[in-house]
Amino acid sequence: MTMPLTSDITIDASKFSLENVSEETIGVNNFIERATSSGPTWQDVGPVKFREMRENGKTGFAAPVYLPAAKDVVVSSRDAGRDIALRVYTPDNGQPSKGLFLHIHGGGFVMGTHQHQDGKLREYANTFQLTALSVDYRLAPENPWPAQVHDCIDAAEYLVDKGEHIFGARLLFISGESAGGNLAATTAFHLLRARPNHKIAGLILPYGWFDVTQNLPMVTTFERQLLVNNAKMLGFAMAYAPNTTIEERRNPQISPIYDDMRGLAKGAPGGKLPPALFLCGTEDPLLDDTLLMAMKWMITGSEAIVKIYPGACHAFTAVPGFKAAEEAWEATVEFMREKMKGI
Repeated sequence: MTMPLTSDITIDASKFSLENVSEETIGVNNFIERATSSGPTWQDVGPVKFREMRENGKTGFAAPVYLPAAKDVVVSSRDAGRDIALRVYTPDNGQPSKGLFLHIHGGGFVMGTHQHQDGKLREYANTFQLTALSVDYRLAPENPWPAQVHDCIDAAEYLVDKGEHIFGARLLFISGESAGGNLAATTAFHLLRARPNHKIAGLILPYGWFDVTQNLPMVTTFERQLLVNNAKMLGFAMAYAPNTTIEERRNPQISPIYDDMRGLAKGAPGGKLPPALFLCGTEDPLLDDTLLMAMKWMITGSEAIVKIYPGACHAFTAVPGFKAAEEAWEATVEFMREKMKGI
């Protein structure tokens, strides 16, 4: 008797079923949709004005909170006469740091700053006894690609080369959400080539934007105003890489999903890419980015853990008290603690 043919790849389809979207998630999405639709976009008022509105809590969402314990330091840029700021949060208990955690913020390459991450940095610093840092990369459209990539790479190389001397610990983790996930992956891939003996303990990549071609099905068809949609993502893509064709945006330095991951894995410590945690909701235009990037990661023989949250929208991890956000944080804690064993 022959056995039924089985697939080499399996998916928990229940994670993508509309039947499993909770009432809480529906309510969170409705709130975000109302907030997103109630005000102008950055294209309407210009990026400078919109950033000012964001700073003052006038975009439908709360203004950023700054913590006095977070400090700025500067590192040298490859560009003469320019420095790159790093926001630094050290553990509140005053005990020695076990490592460095580099965060790269999202915002479509257009919005956000390293100083908007204080709460996130504190949480990582105190939960894992790490020195948490966020990089102040230049923003589009005033500074299009590759300025953002250069800044993140320069900061990461500085932490690899001088982290133990300056901060008393080595770079262990790189994290970034949305556009920051793009830059985190691009930076990690660069380090695999430029600093091949430095082993990254792990990457944390919530709802990363890994393909800026805007040619994947989910991002091209997603119209609902849940913080971002197809039109807004296209606007961000054109601000980041202006006057480029789809083919040109397949450059791995723009869209890291097109990088040679198998080749990178072969040359990496242990013959594998760093372990990576991917988090994404099913009501996110970047869902395809997460699924495809994680699959490419896995087929190199490297560890990729994918956690899917039914109905959750883009940036759901930033919603206070949201069960899906709490579950995503629990997954992050478990992942990072596992990678820190023996450190």
